[in-house]
Amino acid sequence: MKRPFPLAVAQLGPIHLADTRESVVRRLLELLREADGRGAKFVVFPELALTTFFPRYWMTDQAEIDRFFETSMPSPATQPLFDEARRRGIGFYLGFAELTPAGERYNTAILVNRAGAIVGRYRKVHLPGHADHKPKAPFQHLEKLYFNVGNEGFKVWNSDGANIGMCICNDRRWPETFRVMGLQSAEVVVLGYNTPSHNIHWPEPPHLRMFHHLLLLQAHAHENALWVGAAAKCGAEDGFHMIAGSAIVAPSGEIAAQSVTEDDELVFFNCDLALGDTFREHVFNFAKHRRPEHYRLIVDRVGAGRPVTDE
Repeated sequence: MKRPFPLAVAQLGPIHLADTRESVVRRLLELLREADGRGAKFVVFPELALTTFFPRYWMTDQAEIDRFFETSMPSPATQPLFDEARRRGIGFYLGFAELTPAGERYNTAILVNRAGAIVGRYRKVHLPGHADHKPKAPFQHLEKLYFNVGNEGFKVWNSDGANIGMCICNDRRWPETFRVMGLQSAEVVVLGYNTPSHNIHWPEPPHLRMFHHLLLLQAHAHENALWVGAAAKCGAEDGFHMIAGSAIVAPSGEIAAQSVTEDDELVFFNCDLALGDTFREHVFNFAKHRRPEHYRLIVDRVGAGRPVTDE
């Protein structure tokens, strides 16, 4: 029997330094209304969806840094998004920079149900980039400087009839991210990302950025028998380009829907959660086939060591 989960991915084009929170929320509201018009019941917004991707800038003034962070959620600027989502009966995922009362800073996403209530929170675990200033680089990638490592792990919430997990951007490169959620019976994993088109660490061919992005979404969706909804913030933010490629991927590993622009764009697919049930029963039946006694190195080692058979 089919179990419909009408899913929309709300891609954002560039957000520039001069753009206000209020102007960005107006764009989010337009995408939310379009999602409602297409029958969606859940919308995925991008990572750091309220501001430009500020970790590309070296900043030493704490007040300058803190202006990119939210101290409450919903905030006065985002309250209209919560109100409209509740009125229309649509849940959503929203990424933003979180400043806690204790002064900790996280790259965070929240899960909001159709009643407009926050039911889940995820803080990014796999922070990419560096913490030192690289003056010769074309731009910085200072997530390790501006954010604490997430401290709440990878969880799955049953919300509005689906088991939903969350991650953010670089988390999608790590198979452990999805397997931990797969082991909690996740049926859908949603994520936002801001991925630069160029790698500042080595001359990686730019086309590989998109290739690896889609490859990872497809592989993780299939090997964990779940749907993936991934939303980009993309295009040239004040001249700094990021990839698009927002997508909805099926448990079969197939791309069900994908963006075709680098602007604000809604991608929609009426996902059938029962497709994941089929793969979990007949292919990736964890209880039947997994052998965790042979996987100890995954948790015992952080970095690569010598081969275990080396004498």
